[in-house]
Amino acid sequence: MTLTLNLPPKLEEYLAREARQRGLSLEAYTLQILTNHIPPQEKQSQLVNLLQSWIDEDEAQEQQETGEYLIQALDEDRLSERKLFPIELKGVTW
Repeated sequence: MTLTLNLPPKLEEYLAREARQRGLSLEAYTLQILTNHIPPQEKQSQLVNLLQSWIDEDEAQEQQETGEYLIQALDEDRLSERKLFPIELKGVTW
């Protein structure tokens, strides 16, 4: 496949300089960058499936307990007596 891009001059200069330093042609270096920064379809599918499995897990109770623990720990570990999460604002601001 042939792809023609109109690059800003500064970007073109940067790519050309980096390609020369690596002993590559501008085309080869640009292709290398694209190849390294676009995950293969299989890897991308695995990542999507993993994220979806985390979303689908039914751990609402565990998340609630963890959240309450974090709020308690943050309120206890303060230099001032002022609470970050005052109980009277629960459900209003957090």
